[in-house]
Amino acid sequence: MLGGDTRPHVLLGNGFSRACRDDIFAYDALFDRADFAALSPHARSAFEALATTDFEVVMRSLRQAAILVELYEANETPLAVQLAVDADGLREVLVSAIAGSHPARPGDIDNEAYEACKLFLAHFHRIYTVNYDLLLYWALMQSEIEPQVACDDGFRKPDDDSASYVTWEPENSYQQNVYYLHGALHIFDAGFEIQKYTWINTGVPLIDQIRDALQNNLYPLFVSEGDSDKKLERIRHSDFLSKAHRSFLNIGGALFTYGLSFAINDAHIFRLILKSKVRQLFLAIFSDPNEPSNREIIDRAEALVGQRPQTRPLTVHVYDASTAHVWG
Repeated sequence: MLGGDTRPHVLLGNGFSRACRDDIFAYDALFDRADFAALSPHARSAFEALATTDFEVVMRSLRQAAILVELYEANETPLAVQLAVDADGLREVLVSAIAGSHPARPGDIDNEAYEACKLFLAHFHRIYTVNYDLLLYWALMQSEIEPQVACDDGFRKPDDDSASYVTWEPENSYQQNVYYLHGALHIFDAGFEIQKYTWINTGVPLIDQIRDALQNNLYPLFVSEGDSDKKLERIRHSDFLSKAHRSFLNIGGALFTYGLSFAINDAHIFRLILKSKVRQLFLAIFSDPNEPSNREIIDRAEALVGQRPQTRPLTVHVYDASTAHVWG
């Protein structure tokens, strides 16, 4: 419970976006649209060799391969360098693939879908997401659609009234209740400040601004390293991201997840839940909970129970994701 608000909190994963547009945000769809031209000829083949379309799995594998090559061939490092370069390059390929295939305008999603989404989000006090796309932001910005959802991502109008963006001010973030744990397409680290691109300040559609930035080699704040420890390292070097993670440690009561795979490359998310004050974890499962992939998710979540001290017990509940009707 925070500030007297007894509502539960929610943590959104890729399944939140896929429930809206699976043809765009599924791993297979992103892979099919990705442009690997700037990388070595082997980068794309690595997906086939590893039998996956998950960018983070391949990035992690390439980094591990680079470490082993340096170990076995200490005097012949060009291959290790190329593996590391491709691992880094895949981050930019993934960003571009998401931006390139993203719905172009908020109006591409119908009002009924936004209404259903806002009905879902209205149940929660704090909203956390590991997604990069604009769907959550778009849904929260539909002020003409009921119900109204209290939302504050910590961004404010900068001192420069002519700026085309808004900025995140740490000293004003005490009211914040929407957190992008891994960054997002519309959030950029300018070095001296964190900027969020907006439509209202420019009249230019948000996805067009993002695509223009990518064309100019400006990349959003985006945590997509394939290894959980590497993700955490990147998070700790960003005040914006680390503040989001620290806020998670303070939440209590009930936490609902939706669309979160509990994959091993997000082990830092497990640790956040483990170290938080959350007492009830509600885990959304798509289709049969006894399917091997779902069983893995449940087992990883339930493993947290035994790791909690007796003074902060945790109970895990499984619910059918389809009953949430997140997008209608």
